[in-house]
Amino acid sequence: MKPSAPLPDAAPTNWVDRWAPARLRPWLKLGRFDRPVGVWLLMLPGWQGITLAAAEDGRLPDPMLLALFFVGAALMRAAGCAYNDIVDRDIDAKVARTAGRPVASGQIRVKQAWAFLIACSLVSLVILLALSPLAVALGVASLALVAAYPFMKRITWWPQAWLGLTFNWGALLGYAAATGGSVLGGAWTWQTQGFVLLDYGHLSAAAILLYASGVFWTLGYDTIYAIQDLEDDALAGVKSSARRLGRAAPKAVMGFYFLAVTAAFVAGQAAGLGAGFHLALFAFAIHLALQARRVRLDNPALALRLFKSNTSAGLMLVVALAAGALS
Repeated sequence: MKPSAPLPDAAPTNWVDRWAPARLRPWLKLGRFDRPVGVWLLMLPGWQGITLAAAEDGRLPDPMLLALFFVGAALMRAAGCAYNDIVDRDIDAKVARTAGRPVASGQIRVKQAWAFLIACSLVSLVILLALSPLAVALGVASLALVAAYPFMKRITWWPQAWLGLTFNWGALLGYAAATGGSVLGGAWTWQTQGFVLLDYGHLSAAAILLYASGVFWTLGYDTIYAIQDLEDDALAGVKSSARRLGRAAPKAVMGFYFLAVTAAFVAGQAAGLGAGFHLALFAFAIHLALQARRVRLDNPALALRLFKSNTSAGLMLVVALAAGALS
């Protein structure tokens, strides 16, 4: 595959292959900037946690905090993808969909990929340190989940569940950031010893339930995503929930989505959200149900489209949580 050719799971008209300078394209592809859906799926749980915390106080989320989580998610997703490509370079070379990735194809050397990873991580760290102490601690703790993820496909049939634990950690981090003081403002006061942070942030039962909802949501949509690689994964010896479930995968996805909606509903109840939340949550539930009904094991192209539609689903839940604050 030529370095300038779009990768199989990127849109043929993606901005990287159309507009980016040729020398930058392998680096942007290493960070998956040609496939922004992953940024949204990593960012949206953070937005959901921020919005839930604000809704509990009857207000809308802080736009500055939402913007910080967007930038942080883009950088951490880029770092995570680089790490995944370093670890999986031999497997990726055996799978048609991933053989053209920059590290697997030799466009970027392993040492260069490590340098890219470190640079993205350092900028992300600066953003993290602007948040509340509990959010900082949760951000550091998430590194264990990120580091272990690439190895899960080698040791368990359920790497998608681990991805759910990893991707949705942002719901806890976002909630902690929204409930605590930060460098950006709030909860600081002057005392004789100087400026003191009064609120370290906290987690509620509603936040934990929202996190659980996200784990099941990711387990569903990443099972759909894994349908694309059923044959290649079998040949490469890679495990996935799609392979483990086989023909039962569509029904299992429906079950995962049902649990995601149920946990989100209970989270809203625990947070005391109003009728607007329940009405908007219905749209989220319908979206997921229609996805699950359309899943076909023999249609990888459809699986990719259904997977990508989860950006809309995640935004629906953000809107539902915000609506709960206004009703």
